[in-house]
Amino acid sequence: MSTLVPRELPLTQAPWPLLLLADPSREQIERYLPQSRLLALVEGEAVRGVLALTPVSWGVLEVTNLAVDEAWQGRGLGKRLLAAAIDAARAAGALRLDIATGNSSLAQLGLYQRMGFRICAVESDYFSLNYPEPIVENGIPCRDRLRLSLVL
Repeated sequence: MSTLVPRELPLTQAPWPLLLLADPSREQIERYLPQSRLLALVEGEAVRGVLALTPVSWGVLEVTNLAVDEAWQGRGLGKRLLAAAIDAARAAGALRLDIATGNSSLAQLGLYQRMGFRICAVESDYFSLNYPEPIVENGIPCRDRLRLSLVL
């Protein structure tokens, strides 16, 4: 795993199965992906983790997708990608890095907060209103989107 170093991945090589792990709506992904920069952890030809970094306003970037291959989860790849995104945002001169997740994404919420992100908003019923199929994680219905920010 030590050879897995975050690197930029062309959008033409977007790893759709991984992107869909983090966001089950291809339609939602297609909205932000064209403006995004992809950072990936690649082993040989296999993408083990991916992160989409998207500009949202002046001085603000957002991690719009962060996914790790299910067989590789729990090995620190998400943390490594998030650290690379923080470095990339700082290098781009961003003042803030945002990320959002569902109320039921317990592991992700823990990771983001350990990395210094703070909850700044709750969008009630976001997933109920914007996704056609119900989402359940950890036995919890995913209804609300929690937005977190890191001041750079």
